[in-house]
Amino acid sequence: MWPDMTRFTRRTVLRTAAVTVAAAIAATTTACAAPPPPKEVVQPAQNIETSSGLVIDGEQIADKELWDAAVAEGGITLYTGYTENTEAALLKQFKADTGLQVNVVRLTPNRLYERISAEYGADRLKADVVRISDSGFVSSLSEKGVFQPYTPSTATNLHEDVVFDGGNYYRTFDPIYTFGYNNAIIPADEAPTSWSVMTDPAMRGKIGIAQVGAGGSALALTRFQRSVLGDEFLTAYAGNRPRIFDSLGAELDSLARGEVQVGTTVVSAVNLAQARNAPVQFVIPKEGFAVYDYYTGVASTATNVNAAKVFMNWNLSQRGQNVFRELGEYSVRTDVEAPYILGEQFPPFESEQVHRVLPAEAKGYAKEDQQMWNSLFGYNE
Repeated sequence: MWPDMTRFTRRTVLRTAAVTVAAAIAATTTACAAPPPPKEVVQPAQNIETSSGLVIDGEQIADKELWDAAVAEGGITLYTGYTENTEAALLKQFKADTGLQVNVVRLTPNRLYERISAEYGADRLKADVVRISDSGFVSSLSEKGVFQPYTPSTATNLHEDVVFDGGNYYRTFDPIYTFGYNNAIIPADEAPTSWSVMTDPAMRGKIGIAQVGAGGSALALTRFQRSVLGDEFLTAYAGNRPRIFDSLGAELDSLARGEVQVGTTVVSAVNLAQARNAPVQFVIPKEGFAVYDYYTGVASTATNVNAAKVFMNWNLSQRGQNVFRELGEYSVRTDVEAPYILGEQFPPFESEQVHRVLPAEAKGYAKEDQQMWNSLFGYNE
């Protein structure tokens, strides 16, 4: 049985009540006092030159021919499953760096996969670029013909296992999937440090989790929990009456409101939520955490091919990868350091604490893991 490694005192109970009262008061006073403006979590580029192509901080993103053609096109349509606020923060930097516009079509990865498959099959897909998690989803889309091969000029100093299907799509970054807590309810000296908090009887009914079918993130977490923490842990977690959310975004909102006190979350989302004054904090558990791949590729249906290529170049450049790092994601480049977020230094990508499910393993276990999770948590999609 999992040991109780986190103690929650009467002070925590009182804080829960206080947060509830505070939320009610805040709701009645919002019209009177505007909240503080959000903090910026990403630093702008220091130097941008466009006289002979696009050069950002000394790195060439596009030569003159490609850049001029991209500017003439004006922008791209991006189909993405990336977390809404995080994608918006990334695109804010891309637009500031390039001046190119991005029309965003965003859904959770499972719904995005369904939409892309349907639209492509009906010759109605309008995407210039597709970004999606889950190796099963992206490889299936590639097999259908959704992507076209492209080799970004910035695709240098890459980790292994970044380029797929001859350049049809690229692993572009790896978000960090761990858990977090409401730090207005749970004070720092009582903050959990272990996944065992999810099985603590004192937290019964006060914890959350996102459903396993949401995409590659949830499947990666389930694989990590089964392979590292064990099925006994997952069984106890399910038995501790967690609230189940359809998406990570909905879970984080509930965590910030104090409706759950501890819940699974992605570090970049917490980083942006704190910048907007939400009372949430992530944990780097001693047992480690999951990371999952996000893939990006130029669509075979692209009508703004040159702007799409500039987008890909920027994503894999040092500049783009450092934006991902500052948001709270692991880079796919060897010359970009591990994230340092909210005063916490994450270990190197190669560390034993970092658990990445390889694409073949993810696809091989996806059906089994999803069926087991749904059975344990009593979830029907």
